[in-house]
Amino acid sequence: MSDGPRPVSPGIQSAPTHVAIIMDGNGRWAQMRGLPRQEGHRRGLESLRRAVRNAGELGIRVLTLYSFSTENWRRPKAEVSFLLGLLRRFVENDLAELHEAGVRVRIIGSRDLAPDLRQLIERAESMTAGNRGLTLVVAFNYGSRDELVRVTRALAADVAAGRLSPEAIDEDMLTSRLDTGDLPEPDLVIRTSGETRISNFLLWQAAYAEFVFTPVLWPDFDRKALEDAVAEFHRRERRFGGVNQPAACNVGVA
Repeated sequence: MSDGPRPVSPGIQSAPTHVAIIMDGNGRWAQMRGLPRQEGHRRGLESLRRAVRNAGELGIRVLTLYSFSTENWRRPKAEVSFLLGLLRRFVENDLAELHEAGVRVRIIGSRDLAPDLRQLIERAESMTAGNRGLTLVVAFNYGSRDELVRVTRALAADVAAGRLSPEAIDEDMLTSRLDTGDLPEPDLVIRTSGETRISNFLLWQAAYAEFVFTPVLWPDFDRKALEDAVAEFHRRERRFGGVNQPAACNVGVA
């Protein structure tokens, strides 16, 4: 998926560890060009490949892509079928190359799926589990509310069975039970297409992430767009609920 490393553009600082992207705008991209929505999704897949390559070259360690939400099942059946076909083709066509590049693939979301899709997901994860390069997290059949409900049910079952006391449940425990429990929380969340909502994505994990909303439609999201988002991230003052203290003045201090 790469033609070799490319230098980071001048002025770009070290990349955030974990970048998450809400990939939006495929349909509008196609509509603006008088093309069917499927063509927008096809071009969006090309943009996904480009984003994975660029993220690795920029030094991002974890890239999470919101590919298919729990709400996307409400779309027309033909469109859902096409999107599922794109997922299958991505795994079948790109998995070997991702593995060769050292990319670790993780899929988050409900595994309440057709057997062939579950097997596809498990194959992608098992093949790349030992890789130590970029971690590519694909949020598929994912919704943050659904994730929190699943975690809550699991904790409640442990309490009911006597394996866990209610007093032992804290933020760290809940975080560890999430689909992303072994991953760092996102530093930067990007949404393309100009929409300014997060659409049920990483609600718990992104509590202190920086958000960048770009008007760029997902099929047009290129290296410069990613670099611009990273540059905006570095312009932010991250306080995590606290207050940054001004530097102490040493005038008159012995």
